[in-house]
Amino acid sequence: MPLPYNERTCYCGDVSAQHASQTVILAGWVHTRRDHGGVIFINLRDRAGVVQLKFDSTSHPAAFKEAEKLRSEDCIVIRGDVLRRPDDMVNPNMKTGTIEISVHEVEILSPSETPPFEISDKVEANEEVRLRYRFLDLRRPPLQNALITRHRITKAIRDYFDRENFIEIETPFLTKSTPEGARDFLVPSRVQRGNFYALPQSPQLFKQLLMMSGFDRYVQIVRCFRDEDLRADRQPEFTQLDIEMSFVKPADIMHVCEGFLAHVMQVIHGVEISRPFPRMTYQDALREYGIDRPDTRYDLKLKDVTDSARKMEFKVFTSAVEQGGVVRAIRVPGGSDMSRKETDALADDLRGIGAGGLPLVKVVAGDGDQPTFQTGIAKFCSPETTAELIAATSAEVGDILFFAADSESKVCKYLSWLREVIAKRRGLIPKGAWNFLWIVDFPMFEYNADDGRYYAVHHPFTAPRDEDVPLLDSDPYKCRANAYDVVLNGIELGGGSIRIHRCEVQQKVFKLLELSPEEQQLKFGFLLEALKYGPPPHGGIAFGLDRVAMLLSGLDNIRDTIAFPKTTSAQCLMTEAPSSVATAQLDELGLKLAAQPGD
Repeated sequence: MPLPYNERTCYCGDVSAQHASQTVILAGWVHTRRDHGGVIFINLRDRAGVVQLKFDSTSHPAAFKEAEKLRSEDCIVIRGDVLRRPDDMVNPNMKTGTIEISVHEVEILSPSETPPFEISDKVEANEEVRLRYRFLDLRRPPLQNALITRHRITKAIRDYFDRENFIEIETPFLTKSTPEGARDFLVPSRVQRGNFYALPQSPQLFKQLLMMSGFDRYVQIVRCFRDEDLRADRQPEFTQLDIEMSFVKPADIMHVCEGFLAHVMQVIHGVEISRPFPRMTYQDALREYGIDRPDTRYDLKLKDVTDSARKMEFKVFTSAVEQGGVVRAIRVPGGSDMSRKETDALADDLRGIGAGGLPLVKVVAGDGDQPTFQTGIAKFCSPETTAELIAATSAEVGDILFFAADSESKVCKYLSWLREVIAKRRGLIPKGAWNFLWIVDFPMFEYNADDGRYYAVHHPFTAPRDEDVPLLDSDPYKCRANAYDVVLNGIELGGGSIRIHRCEVQQKVFKLLELSPEEQQLKFGFLLEALKYGPPPHGGIAFGLDRVAMLLSGLDNIRDTIAFPKTTSAQCLMTEAPSSVATAQLDELGLKLAAQPGD
């Protein structure tokens, strides 16, 4: 009689000493196999973990004979007795290490060919092979744990927002193409030939319309799509936690978000996080950390030393200052033990992102044990500038100072990169720390030199701070946005803003962004129309769920938190998407492919 695999007793990883002396039915995959002559040991794996099976040729010869056929990744079902292991045989590295299963029946449900890589915690195969065989890669415990953690996160999110009186509402996937910062994925219409839908980059306009429809508190876990260049933390299709609320100020939205993050941290890690989260202005973040998503788990703050640098006879510094740039420094406590090889490697890496080099000095004891400089650019520092630089950076004997001189944006880029790399290489990041932070007071607009115009820093529906509204007419580029980002350990989790709810203000912003009245009507006519009918003050935020899952799973690539991700060239290696389609399908849509170079 076949074994009733549909009647399995529990998951492999859930068998414990409480089941001792009981008979169980388990199903899963052969993880490892060890043949000890008359006894074969097999670790059976399912999504909950592994358990050791024991096949004895003396007590259960038929089961033993079947076990001799078993190979890695065979899918099997077994019936056996749960036995306690002797104290000296307990495996503390296994969740089920206090027991084993004495098997008296086994059935091979389906055999497996030799897998292209080992199904284990750590794998030697490159990512391309793993993505080609994603159905096997997903059997590995780290990826299964990540997806299970993601499930628990989404459940905790829904539980929290339901308690907070939010309504989950779906928004369309087939919508109108609107400028939101990235290229749209377009979907041709068969019925309306020559016209196209766009897949949504976000539900931004729809959630604002829901506020205008009186729903007050909206939430959605939603798929979004952006046709942009990819990297480790970016995918063409991604999942967003979308939130919108009416009759609120930023503090109200922050309070709700802090509550949901605290709830998720408690559910997933059993960690209590301190609230309210610290707040930092955009300008302070750039000045002290060089980036608008600073990792505050460690110090290494940037110090402005422009005034001292202009007095030095070091052309790299003086030229930068003369051209309106800045000079800033990072002090690395105890960093004087860094070798020339280490600092040269850092300089080479910085050149790779555009820097000219890495000026530095080491702080040593001088006359009377007073700190002074040695090596690097020390020869350009007079006693006066040495004292000023030591005071400005709080440097002490044994430290090293690294400098950058250029435009402010480039100095921020170089030193924020350097700060992060040094912290990782020197082990300055404390383990188990969860540093949440709000960044506020972003500029409303930013200038793009390539096309000589200004763009919205967040999106064109972000409201200016109340006190800055008059600046839209007098000096718009000094406007601060009523916007906020939440950061965790140097990763931006989400961003949002209070929205414009007055039609005349929205039209002013569109005009500043050089959208003509005709373009405004063509692209956003439905929004402008809705703004005429008593819209409430409203605002919201969106979180990258993939990033949240990545951080809480202890991973460094969002692809490992997505069941079937794309590569950096936006391909699915498993299904071979995107792919060509039949000419008949194109004909139905009224499309014809243009000839490519070389065709």
